[in-house]
Amino acid sequence: MKAAIISGTSGLVGMQTLHQLLKNPEYDYVISVGRRKLALKHQKLVQLSGDVLEIDDWNWSEMLVEEDIRGDFQNLKASMESGEVEMHSFCSLGTTIKNAGSQERFRVIDHDMVLAIAKWSKSIGASKFLYVSALGADPNSSVFYNKTKGQVEESLKGLDFGYLGLFRPSLLMGNRNEFRFGEQVATILSKPLVWFKLLKNVRPIYDYQVAKAMVITALQEHTNKVEIIPSGQIQDISK
Repeated sequence: MKAAIISGTSGLVGMQTLHQLLKNPEYDYVISVGRRKLALKHQKLVQLSGDVLEIDDWNWSEMLVEEDIRGDFQNLKASMESGEVEMHSFCSLGTTIKNAGSQERFRVIDHDMVLAIAKWSKSIGASKFLYVSALGADPNSSVFYNKTKGQVEESLKGLDFGYLGLFRPSLLMGNRNEFRFGEQVATILSKPLVWFKLLKNVRPIYDYQVAKAMVITALQEHTNKVEIIPSGQIQDISK
């Protein structure tokens, strides 16, 4: 049995990844983790919600029982308790400093919450963790956003997953629920790079490409425990 854990489903890549996982026959169950439940029903979708920073205190076994109105998740619960399920965790949790309201709040979401989910995923048996980082992630960067992303990557490496995939997409294109003027301008100006297939690692990339590449990568065998996947490679994988 295979199960996927997914966080960050309110974002571009997260929602696309959720759709990819739900339609993929390799995964028997998809466990969505977040502050709120999604307005979505699916026979293999399990939704666990609460304060993500307190996720270590969640009684996931009881929460599964509460979600299991029709008895659909009994096999999942038993397999998780016995350690007989293969689990992959997908995380695209993140925000912007503008939306967060401050650098401190941004760090809570993009660093603390990501690590909380990663540690919890590892504690319940996830063998693989696939994380949407960013182009330019560098723990020594002078840019706060890039520095935070880089620090998250370094912290994730210390958790010793069987496989850690760090995806670094460039500017993301897709249908956002919010309008970001700067990103819209950048997308328009860089569209020719997409049309003429230039500068693969920096040209914009679609949300569904990142999602597809993550799922494909998770289902592969790996010789390296840690892998950084730049935007150009993400596009190649998702073809």
